[in-house]
Formats: sequence, C-alpha cells, structure tokens
Amino acid sequence: MKSNTKSSVTLPAEELRLVRRLKTRLKLKSNVDVVRAGLRLLSETTEREALREQFKKASQETAASCAADLSELDHLAAEGLD
Repeated sequence: MKSNTKSSVTLPAEELRLVRRLKTRLKLKSNVDVVRAGLRLLSETTEREALREQFKKASQETAASCAADLSELDHLAAEGLD
C-alpha cells in the first residue's frame, strides 16, 4: 500500500458536526486530524485497559500465596522484643 493513499468517508450530519466541533476545540487543521487523534486515543485507552486487566489478574493470583507467606512469618514479628 502506498503512503499518502487517498481515502474518503461520508459521515452522517450529526457525526460531521461532532468532527467539526472537535476540530475547533482541539485546534486541529483538518477533519482527518480529528479522526487520527480519535484513533490514537482509542488505541491508548484499550492498551491501558488491557494492562489494567493484567495487573488485576496478577494481583488476584498472588494474593492467596502472599497471605499464606505472611501467616507463616507472623510469629517472627514479636521475636526478640522481651
């Protein structure tokens, strides 16, 4: 595929108004820049969500073993305080 390939997308009136509002608000040069920014944001958001899910899963997997390890070492907490 060639770089700078031309493409055209026809948007419904309401979506075109949204693109124009975002173009103004974000101070972008073109409607295409609005779409690019939206795609970048969507990509970052989904990557963040996937990472959040991975951390949640890892935390759940280690919680039980961590509690067991702490209970094994609990008796050492007061050792030598006499």
